[in-house]
Amino acid sequence: MSGGDELRISRDGACLLLTLNRPAKLNALTATMIATLTTEIQGAGDDPATRAILLTGAGRAFCAGQDLDHRDPDGPDWPPDLRASVAHTYGPLIRSILHCPKPIVCAVNGVASGAGANLALACDIVLAAESARFIQSFSRVGLIPDAAGTWVLPRLVGLARARAICMTGAPVDAREAEGWGMIWKAHPDESLAAEARDMALSLASGPTLALGLTKQALLASADATLETQIAHEAEAQARSGATEDYAEGVRAFLAKRPPVFNGR
Repeated sequence: MSGGDELRISRDGACLLLTLNRPAKLNALTATMIATLTTEIQGAGDDPATRAILLTGAGRAFCAGQDLDHRDPDGPDWPPDLRASVAHTYGPLIRSILHCPKPIVCAVNGVASGAGANLALACDIVLAAESARFIQSFSRVGLIPDAAGTWVLPRLVGLARARAICMTGAPVDAREAEGWGMIWKAHPDESLAAEARDMALSLASGPTLALGLTKQALLASADATLETQIAHEAEAQARSGATEDYAEGVRAFLAKRPPVFNGR
């Protein structure tokens, strides 16, 4: 499989591998790159053969954020239409990640800055190389965080830390990010790829529908009352309980053996 020059697409069993592929530009995001990434994630959500997604970057960075090479403050097309960029480019990408019914693992192999940081943090399980840094660099160019950073970040680290991270643009290293709950785990650089692959393949062999419903339930809980959330759980549990995977899980439990889920 191939996504052209800017996004490398391949498969590892039931796992879809997506690699941001502009290493010379630290994988800075272009409109084409974002559109392709969005399409691939949406397609994976509808593809029964895909049971997990692994996202990473090529080279020494994960993603340096929006590519600014073609923006000229002194040119005739200034200012750019950032309303449209956020609403119609980054918005669909982040929604595709948050609402994808398949688990998404992100392996942050180097710096994740600006929209690149928020792209990573929107994923379900984030692993990072110890050398990686997360930078909300927007204030350095006179902008506010976008790519849903103002929604995701405070839910991960709390409002006090989110305010300081966003307003100062101070880098957060991987170990600090792990300690704050911004990411799942930091790993030595040399073991990140293997750890991320193992995580993605483990999820790809899991009860796919139940994992997707878990993701949706956790997302819904942010704005739900207790009673609303219990009702949500009841409906999602009814769907999970009707799957072949639940029957297999109970059989395996009773037989004292590992379950073999088929994703149905």
